[in-house]
Amino acid sequence: MDRIEQFTHPAGAAGTVTDVGAVIERMRAFRSDWPPGDGVAVFNQVYLTVTETLSRHLADGAFQDRKAVAALDVRFAEHYLTAVDTAVSGGLPPECWRPLFQYRRHPGVRPLQFALAGINAHIGHDLALAVVDTCRTLACAPADLKEEFDRVGDLLVMLEERIREDLMPGPDLLEVADPLIHLAGSWSLERAREASWSAAKMLWQLRGVPPLAEEFRSRMDAGAGLVGRFLLTPCR
Repeated sequence: MDRIEQFTHPAGAAGTVTDVGAVIERMRAFRSDWPPGDGVAVFNQVYLTVTETLSRHLADGAFQDRKAVAALDVRFAEHYLTAVDTAVSGGLPPECWRPLFQYRRHPGVRPLQFALAGINAHIGHDLALAVVDTCRTLACAPADLKEEFDRVGDLLVMLEERIREDLMPGPDLLEVADPLIHLAGSWSLERAREASWSAAKMLWQLRGVPPLAEEFRSRMDAGAGLVGRFLLTPCR
């Protein structure tokens, strides 16, 4: 499970965060470094909005187990932060993130596509690893996190709907035959979240068999990368 732990416990100090506030600070710093039209910047703004909303819900007591939700959020965010640090330093991030970094400045890719590709990478690969690592951190099993996982997931689905509304061109700019309509409708956060939960349970069961666990993680990574590449098909 060396490869899994490599991404579950980011090694670089720049990618390590200790609480939700630190996650927000790093994302805000990214925002000031990148131009607005940059594809990674588009996803970063989406993720920042989600994290700021979750932080407010934590402060308001909306979650029964705030410690578990905060731990999951931080472990989850570490994967994205580490992917950015790896790409900036000239390294190769996990396969799920590579399409977003490769196409971040492509003039034919629209903002909604960048947002969906980033969400796909994060949910399709990182979330399952974050669940496993949170279980290790809190000395619990995935089943113990299910209720809070679902609460966070409901928030993500609600925000995804708002993101689609904000980033989808208006009716006067979007024709019925526009490929963006078909691309945007071909991916479901709800289905991706369900698959991620199943993957987390599988990885938890395989934690004692490192070669199988790594093979499963690697194929999950490659699959998310393939979906991300399709989501970034130029539409103009």
